[in-house]
Amino acid sequence: MSESFIQGVFAGRIGGSEYGKSTAIYKFEKIKRAKRAALVANPGAEIIDMGVGEPDEMAFPDVVATLHEEALQPANRGYADNGDAVLKHAAARYLDRVCGVVGIDPDTEVMHSIGSKAALSILPAALVDPGDYVLMTTPGYPVFGTHSKYYGGLVHTLPLTAANGFLPDLDSIPPETLARSKALVINYPNNPTGASATPAFFARVVDFALKNRIVIIHDAAYAALVFEGKPLSFLKTPGAKEVGVELHSTSKTFNMTGWRCGFVAGNALLVKAYGDVKDNTDSGQFLAIQHASAYCFDHPEITEKIATKYSRRMDLLTDVLRRAGFDAKKPKGSFFLYVPAPRAASKQGGVRTEFLNAEAVSQWLITEKLISTVPWDDAGAYLRFSVTFMARDELDETRVLAEVARRLRDVTFEF
Repeated sequence: MSESFIQGVFAGRIGGSEYGKSTAIYKFEKIKRAKRAALVANPGAEIIDMGVGEPDEMAFPDVVATLHEEALQPANRGYADNGDAVLKHAAARYLDRVCGVVGIDPDTEVMHSIGSKAALSILPAALVDPGDYVLMTTPGYPVFGTHSKYYGGLVHTLPLTAANGFLPDLDSIPPETLARSKALVINYPNNPTGASATPAFFARVVDFALKNRIVIIHDAAYAALVFEGKPLSFLKTPGAKEVGVELHSTSKTFNMTGWRCGFVAGNALLVKAYGDVKDNTDSGQFLAIQHASAYCFDHPEITEKIATKYSRRMDLLTDVLRRAGFDAKKPKGSFFLYVPAPRAASKQGGVRTEFLNAEAVSQWLITEKLISTVPWDDAGAYLRFSVTFMARDELDETRVLAEVARRLRDVTFEF
């Protein structure tokens, strides 16, 4: 049977005439398949999923009630376009009250997003021409880079390594690349490493941006999930508004992953450009969701309760993994624990298994121990554990982590 003509009309950016023919399997699909196979091999068993990258609980009841109230308002039923003033002003208050960022103009320096992913997919259209470079950290969230390549841009990756505190080495960028670079995307607290930035690093980033005429995009999706002190915003850095924007989201901060709402704040001209492209991309998030999100930004104590839970779980998980031999260190924020992957594992009375990479370790943990993690081999072999595993309450948290410890008890890992 001959191929449909449709096979030949796909854009080169997604594979052209070869689109859909690849047999490569995305790592998250491999994890799903391994979990299904493990359940078939162990009927009725419990897989402990430490790979979940989203909150384990619903939005708080008062947030849901606010959504219900706002959804009943006839004035909220239409297209939101680039939003109204409610979320903008709440965002400015939030940046001031929670992050210490004063002087944000809600009318010109803030605009809502349909989640950070949407903002990261829109911003390249405002910045990237064919042949331009964007600077992306690896491992990291690839969306800005993917869309930049759609527009003919190029991606230069900056490895995040333990030796540099999982901060990008800006001095490693080749001069010829730097001369053609338009934007640097950073994300702290970081996914997947859990690392946090410092005021000194952000100051270095501002200087770097001014010197090289590069826009900074700070994806602050986990910014408020900190275990000590106040959240650190890039926008608090002197000069930050001259060079970039920061993205905030309700997804991780307020258990609202599926609600798809956040905001872009910072340089007024960049916010305007984002809004102009956005206006030709979507018709805005439902105003009821925007207003419920505004309620959240005015109630940061919600995030404080969530962060307290994650901190408690992180203490327990770090202890379990350290006793199993992992070099586990509690991060200062996020819900991710990033640990070097072992080179081999020996079970008591069993064979020794060597691992080529972190992906092999992850598959082994699912198959042999019914523990799911996410592997990262982008800048060394690491496993990402998440404290958003399912547990009904504190007692159940203790049970789950005790079960992880029990399952790992008969294994000797080599690093």
